[in-house]
Amino acid sequence: MEKSFSESYKQAGVDITAGYKAVELMKKHIARTVTAGAASDIGGFGGLFELDLTGMTRPVLVSGTDGVGTKLKYAFMLDKHDTIGIDCVAMCVNDVICCGAKPLFFLDYIACGKNVPERIAAIVSGVAEGCVQSGAALIGGETAEMPGFYPEDEYDLAGFAVGVVDRSKVLDNSKVAPGDVVIALPSSGVHSNGFSLVRKIFEGRDMTVPVEELGGKSLGETLLTPTRIYVKPMLALFEKVTVKAVSHITGGGFYENIPRSIPKGLGAKIDKSALRVLPVFDIIAKQGNVPERDMFNTFNMGVGMSVVVAAEDAEEALRTLKAAGEDAYVIGEIVPSEDGVLFG
Repeated sequence: MEKSFSESYKQAGVDITAGYKAVELMKKHIARTVTAGAASDIGGFGGLFELDLTGMTRPVLVSGTDGVGTKLKYAFMLDKHDTIGIDCVAMCVNDVICCGAKPLFFLDYIACGKNVPERIAAIVSGVAEGCVQSGAALIGGETAEMPGFYPEDEYDLAGFAVGVVDRSKVLDNSKVAPGDVVIALPSSGVHSNGFSLVRKIFEGRDMTVPVEELGGKSLGETLLTPTRIYVKPMLALFEKVTVKAVSHITGGGFYENIPRSIPKGLGAKIDKSALRVLPVFDIIAKQGNVPERDMFNTFNMGVGMSVVVAAEDAEEALRTLKAAGEDAYVIGEIVPSEDGVLFG
């Protein structure tokens, strides 16, 4: 590749040598994510992963794909690019774990107006950190320089994850029953959804000024807080108790996501007074004059993931999650209902 260079392509806005430099800069970050199954080096035409199916009788691959969305606008605004990759990984692996699957590997896709190697490497450093947090190997990716399509100082970021689970352990909500307990795993903030509304509400506001309600952090810093990754705590939980259902609270908030993991005819009765709503959501609701129903139908409101277990397993589930670093707490129960989510 050291002999690969096109002056004509460079004059059109694509510098392939910048791509090579970016790859060199990101290699140290990718190295952090190597797991036992990773079987290829970055730069090949495909990412290889060797499956270890020990103990599985009917292995099932589970995939998830997502992007970061318009949260990227705040990364551009604050010129901070080293955490946004965590969001990209989180949005994928948190979905995969909802099926009971352990994430195996991740690939990313970065499209940009201009390939600035140091910026691309910073983005990938965040992706690598997300992979480390979830135990997934970063086995490949793609950086596409697209002048005239994206502004020079902007980019888009997406990716996908693949996990594996034994067929008998796939979470299919068939065991959910009235009286089961709903447990919340706290979010780290807005995570990576609802940002089109957030940006509309805060348009023109200085995002760098410290805000007392946010503990002295600025709105920009708070909004860029990476999405929490729940893979390792959930894997620990699967080993201890029978988990009946898991919901990743993303776009659509409570009303859209929790019913996805509950059978028809049942609903989750949420104790609103038990919820630990983060201050940033109060600020969003107040400044944007957003009705409470819309807040719970757009944002996670401080709950990044919900878990359903039998009432007799609730204490053990809470102990296990807290031992794994999650300040989990009970927010409700499963009841007969056609409404999906009820607040009490």
